[in-house]
Amino acid sequence: MIITTTSSIDGRKIVAYKGIACGEVVFGAHLGKDILASFTNLVGGRSESYESSLRETRDGAISEMMEEARRLGANAVVGVKFDYGVVGQQGSMMMVAVSGTAVVLE
Repeated sequence: MIITTTSSIDGRKIVAYKGIACGEVVFGAHLGKDILASFTNLVGGRSESYESSLRETRDGAISEMMEEARRLGANAVVGVKFDYGVVGQQGSMMMVAVSGTAVVLE
């Protein structure tokens, strides 16, 4: 399945629009990651533990969107947008939502 942020795909013709496909995943931080992130904040640098979790969460949201597009009968998703947010009590969880238009390519 082709997934793109653009509204068209070079060399391919969209023959049907099937609807909006979405995927959402929420992950919660745990004490170990919080401690590692706090240490990283003290010494500077990137938090690999949070980055890894965020990548896994993003990939999960994309997978959910692709499955929804397949259920709609699509073979591609165009116009994909990502949204990131903090949810839960005291911002203890991170949400990744992805959506796009499910289409059929010729």
